[in-house]
Amino acid sequence: MSVDIILELIINNWHIILLFFIVAILYSSVGFGGGSSYLAILALTSIAFTQIRATALLCNIIVVCGNVFLFSKNKIIDWKKITPLVSLSVPFAFLGGYIKISQHFFFILLGITLLFTSISMWLSKKISSSNISKSKPNYFKNAGLGGFIGFISGMVGIGGGIFLAPLLHLTNWDTPKKIAATASLFILVNSIAGLIGQYQNPDFIIDWNLTTILLFTVFIGGQIGNRISSSYFTPIQLKKATAILIAFVSLRILYNYIF
Repeated sequence: MSVDIILELIINNWHIILLFFIVAILYSSVGFGGGSSYLAILALTSIAFTQIRATALLCNIIVVCGNVFLFSKNKIIDWKKITPLVSLSVPFAFLGGYIKISQHFFFILLGITLLFTSISMWLSKKISSSNISKSKPNYFKNAGLGGFIGFISGMVGIGGGIFLAPLLHLTNWDTPKKIAATASLFILVNSIAGLIGQYQNPDFIIDWNLTTILLFTVFIGGQIGNRISSSYFTPIQLKKATAILIAFVSLRILYNYIF
């Protein structure tokens, strides 16, 4: 890719690049990948829906890799409790990514998913607490929950952490830090599985020129977010601000594709 092409892409898509950079900083600072916001941003462009899913998942992978590394290094990840959640989420995320869906169905599903995400983000308050009692893990319940979220995530193009984290907090699954670590790993493995599933689909398409720039952008943003942690941004502040944006995009998508 020549310098001229890079400059042209940056000039034509500067607003998308800037928004991806901001999202990567904000989400990585609290342990998330930002897939739902990447989708919301790309859904307002003319980019093909098949590319939207793959781009969001690739950006997710880049951002949460840093989070998972730091959580693992600090021994915050509870591998024994996480295993049931990902045992079914990974194969179902692959299946969700592999299934061929129409553009109309994708955007309706995306609109519903984003609307649900915005509501859960707005209502979730427990995530700001520092200590909560742990609940006794239920293998089959966690495996079923992980599989369902993984399947939807694979079809839409997100990692699923934005669904998983609020549910884990509501059920007192573990401490906020361990839930954030769990969500990061969940996002990573599901994003990889969903992307592989999409790649196996004959309709898979992606513009690597623009995607490469976006990946580099979120990598830098993610590294910044990892280092500032939640010193400047609390999970609640992030959720409230992002919920409004995602709700607006979801309602616009649903209006366009249903009415």
